[in-house]
Amino acid sequence: MPEAKAKQGAQDGRARAAIDGVFPSVDGGRFAIKRIAGDRITVEADCFADGHDALRVVLRWRGEDETAWREVDMAHLGNDRWRASFVPETSGAYRYTVTAWVDHFLSWRNEFARREDAEDLRIAALIGAGLIGEVAARAKGAHRRRLSDWASRLKAESGVQKLRAIALDEELAQITARYPERSLAALWPVEMPLVVDRERARYSTWYELFPRSTSPEPGRHGTFRDCEARLPYVAELGFDVLYLSPIHPIGRERRKGRNNALVAGPADVGSPWAIGAAEGGFKAVHPELGTLEDFRRLVLRAREHGIEIALDIAYQCAPDHPYVKEHPQWFRWRPDGSVQYAENPPKKYQDIYPFNFESDDWRALWQELKSVIEFWIGEGVKIFRVDNPHTKAFAFWEWAIGEVKRAHPDVIFLSEAFTRPKLMHRLAKLGFTQSYTYFAWRNTKHELTEYFTELANGPGREYFRPSVWPNTPDILTEALQFGGRPTFMARLVLAATLAASYGIYGPAYELMENKPREPGSEEYLDSEKYQLRRWDLDRADSLGPLIALLNRIRRENPALQSDWSLRFFPTDNEQLICYAKIEEPRDNAIVTVVNLDPVNTHSGWVELDLAALRIDPHSQYQMHDLLTGAHYLWEGSRNFVRLDPAHVPAHVFRVRRRVHREQDFDYFA
Repeated sequence: MPEAKAKQGAQDGRARAAIDGVFPSVDGGRFAIKRIAGDRITVEADCFADGHDALRVVLRWRGEDETAWREVDMAHLGNDRWRASFVPETSGAYRYTVTAWVDHFLSWRNEFARREDAEDLRIAALIGAGLIGEVAARAKGAHRRRLSDWASRLKAESGVQKLRAIALDEELAQITARYPERSLAALWPVEMPLVVDRERARYSTWYELFPRSTSPEPGRHGTFRDCEARLPYVAELGFDVLYLSPIHPIGRERRKGRNNALVAGPADVGSPWAIGAAEGGFKAVHPELGTLEDFRRLVLRAREHGIEIALDIAYQCAPDHPYVKEHPQWFRWRPDGSVQYAENPPKKYQDIYPFNFESDDWRALWQELKSVIEFWIGEGVKIFRVDNPHTKAFAFWEWAIGEVKRAHPDVIFLSEAFTRPKLMHRLAKLGFTQSYTYFAWRNTKHELTEYFTELANGPGREYFRPSVWPNTPDILTEALQFGGRPTFMARLVLAATLAASYGIYGPAYELMENKPREPGSEEYLDSEKYQLRRWDLDRADSLGPLIALLNRIRRENPALQSDWSLRFFPTDNEQLICYAKIEEPRDNAIVTVVNLDPVNTHSGWVELDLAALRIDPHSQYQMHDLLTGAHYLWEGSRNFVRLDPAHVPAHVFRVRRRVHREQDFDYFA
């Protein structure tokens, strides 16, 4: 970081300590690392000085709105690497940095311990007495008296053994460490940012639905009360976030018809993402859904079921949104007097007008859009899925999210940006709490291993929290179109066990909706985006029981509630993928094996890392399949598996190690 080194060099020339880097960091401290309240934040730095004097290195941290720093000494790891940690207990923004200085007392003490010659020891004792006297002058009360007495004894004592005992007194050395001389300390010039979120930012289970399709009566528009009636179903499936497609009035001008037809019929309901009509815009609800009071009731009822409501933030307007007439300067007007509609190549949205973030009135636009988020926070919403954020100004997101989280640090933003990798990562750096991924299009063992290893262990893990979705209202992948029930099952297991946060678009997923609008398309035939749908939730072939089981497994096994412990294990069959997650403090380990072929039964050998799983290589261990309830007794690192996709295409094993043996019975935990 050149600018950091330049500032460091501008200090008092007598400052001899050097700090070459502070880790973790994102782009040298330009952006924040992300953690969860209660996490231990481990910080390392490369610190050293010329010569052989001892160095003291201190980690400093504070809340962003605090002025006083808290400090903890960093331990020397070797090779000039230092480490310390701290634990922020609450959500919010924090700062941390490192300072280092040559500690003359510690240098003297180290040298004294090595000396043998009596005369050298006596001279060194006098030098130490002088240093301790300087420390005593900075100390207070009883400490000052004790340190002054210590210095006097070092001057008066001549016996070598007594002198050594006096000089190396550990308790007095610890008192001395409390009053360091730091006037020549080097300070890392960047206060490194840290964002601390609540637990749901790391571990969450999302269910997406269209409120207008929740009516039990065919052909009737669903309401918020109908959504209330759906809550027990969503809770039974084990989801803790219910994400609603946009709930605002839908534009009538240029309204899309069924299957994205450019001309709508009189009964067509339009796309919820074409926001705004005579009834209002982003701060209004569609009249057929109910009232704001009905929505507030839904939020409260959801909480009673352990569910949070997430809303869609889609910053775009239907042609008849009130903003178009009230603030025409916020849009791009073409020479023919029309507004350029939205495009996200290759998709075209003729019923949507994008905002012009280069408008001369951009400040008012920013304030208004931020006020939309604040309005819904006031209605009880703390989670927002943001539609296509990569088509809006980066600077706006950094400002708006920062402002909102300063006032409401527990708010969560999910970035729906299926775009180029660097854009996805930039949005995460700018403040988005979670991010969509490319999981939907990663199908082979190599693709999945490479991608999720990068997510779990790459530098992006400091700020990019993946949210994995096998389907969305926009994405019906080729694999789901042709793979049948086995693919829906396998992709569900992968999503639920590879990532701590995942979601499905339902009921399309549990009912295995797989018909595309046309060959080669990822759009659904008769998509809910353009029409009402009624779903038979009681269908005998529903994947609901499997979904509920997987979500219960996730709740009961902490290993599946974070991402960083993910590791892949070799298999001798390319259609079998094997990986594990391990939760260290509670010793919880989950090993998952999935058959990626939806047609054929596959068998093969998996090679577990017994050391990583903390399994005695000379002892048997039990693999408890949480999907079927079966128990397998394994021994050694190589073991055989066989998976029939027509039955269950995966194992989700809880590792149970032998704890003791009584007579003919083994006990595993």
